[in-house]
Amino acid sequence: MTRIKMCGLRRPEDIEAVNELKPEYIGFVFFPGSKRYVTPETAKTLRAGLNPGIKAVGVFVDEEPEKVARLLEEGVIDIAQLHGHEDETYLAELRKKTDKPLIRAFRIRSAEDTQQAQASTAEQILLDAGAGDGKTFDWSWLKEVTRPYFLAGGLNPENAGEAVKKLKPYAVDVSSGIETEGYKDINKMRAFVRAVREEQV
Repeated sequence: MTRIKMCGLRRPEDIEAVNELKPEYIGFVFFPGSKRYVTPETAKTLRAGLNPGIKAVGVFVDEEPEKVARLLEEGVIDIAQLHGHEDETYLAELRKKTDKPLIRAFRIRSAEDTQQAQASTAEQILLDAGAGDGKTFDWSWLKEVTRPYFLAGGLNPENAGEAVKKLKPYAVDVSSGIETEGYKDINKMRAFVRAVREEQV
């Protein structure tokens, strides 16, 4: 069954919404350059109100391994998602500090880009069109991907069902596709969950 990750939560009402909808994962963005950035303190407060059955993912871009490991070890997040230029050397360094699972994000601009993702030692991989810019990519490039993956990039309530039906990814990851004027929209969130889960009934 394809799981759901709702990323970029930053308000108490976002937490209330996901507690109602029960996606398997939510994401906090710790990259200061993002409009969805939250501080570790805010994430800790939000996490305290999160349904314990939902995994919290921290999204990082070229962050110091020590800072990533600290948030994992303190239980602010369960999983780290690495969205920058983190290579296998970085992963090895991070693993010296924590044994928590890692998701490595890959920008897919051709079928060849999937080969690097396939070879990653991260527990999970995420395949995206860009750096969280809400654009889709050519899904036919994923034909050769044999390991489970998070699908991201331009997903919304209108195309999520099609993505699940065609690709059967491990998970679909959405952020801007469930927002109105830059904030999470409960109606779009409900529609997204419905689109994904109805496709699998």
